[in-house]
Amino acid sequence: MAKKKIRIAIVGIGNCASSLVQGLTYYKDAKVNDTLVGLMHPVLGGYSIADIEIVAAFDVNVTKVGKDIAEAVYAKPNNTAIFAKVKKTGVIVQNAPVLDGIGEYVRDIIKVSNKDIPDPVSILRSTKTDVLVCYLPVGSQQAVEYWAEVCLKAKVGMVNCLPIFIASNPVWRKKFIDAKVPIVGDDIKSQVGATIVHRVLANLFLDRGMPIDRTYQLNVGGNTDFQNMLERKRLKSKEISKTRAVTSQLDIHEEAIAPEAIHIGPSDHVPWLKDNKIAFIRIESRHFGDVPMHIEARLSVQDSPNSAGVVIDALRCCKLALDHKIGGPLIEPSSYFMKSPPIQFTDAVAKEKVEEFIEQYSSK
Repeated sequence: MAKKKIRIAIVGIGNCASSLVQGLTYYKDAKVNDTLVGLMHPVLGGYSIADIEIVAAFDVNVTKVGKDIAEAVYAKPNNTAIFAKVKKTGVIVQNAPVLDGIGEYVRDIIKVSNKDIPDPVSILRSTKTDVLVCYLPVGSQQAVEYWAEVCLKAKVGMVNCLPIFIASNPVWRKKFIDAKVPIVGDDIKSQVGATIVHRVLANLFLDRGMPIDRTYQLNVGGNTDFQNMLERKRLKSKEISKTRAVTSQLDIHEEAIAPEAIHIGPSDHVPWLKDNKIAFIRIESRHFGDVPMHIEARLSVQDSPNSAGVVIDALRCCKLALDHKIGGPLIEPSSYFMKSPPIQFTDAVAKEKVEEFIEQYSSK
């Protein structure tokens, strides 16, 4: 029988956290038989949206540290869509170590708080946190590894939303298995974003007997994530994650593509786009008789709300694993919710597997 609440902590109170926190208010009355825009599962494993409770939050920005998370999610430089007014929670955003969490191109807009940095392990234990959602900026290798260690010490499940490879890294995988701590990772997919559209189109071509000769995916946006990724060295893991998400589908079909024939990754920062992301996708192929053809697609989405519903499902799957004392990377949820899971499947197969996971652990 599922426990009533899922007590979560959030690290990084940016646009994605804003969408998640707003969503907990927006969907708080969702019921099991409801069909609601933006939710794949109104109730998952016995847990409704109303059962998710924020009990801790961490950031480094002076505009957010020391404030109720209900206020912090609207603070600058956040610029995502506002679709719900969150009431005060009593959860104050705590200061955290910066490490490598602030890149060169966002230093002018993020002023680091000088408040004392508390012990996060003690906070997670005292608040009886179940799952920590990691929303740090792309390229924060040291910071994500720091929070992964915090989760291991506090015995708290982790949802790793960015392309720092923890669940898909054999060394970290073993640490989570040995500690009997579940993790869903790495690099959150949007509900219908550039990666999943690109993957679906790639599988369509391959299923219909058509090779992928060349392809690209170019992304632009106006949030701090895109501004941060102007620093090319911070972008490497993101490019790897997004590229693997597509090339993995070729591997499943036992097809190949030359490295120089594929380019996937964020391309530029356009400030006036704010949290809107625009993706340009092109696939070049050949059909019957080796006759050339190509397809081009343009996708426009509010970036942060597009992933929040997926995170809500990921953290509930993580709680199911905690309820049943399952540790290590959760293969089925990771394969469906993440770009760089430990094992890649097609999205159709991954969906079947995650539904089987939910059914299996809901009935125990």
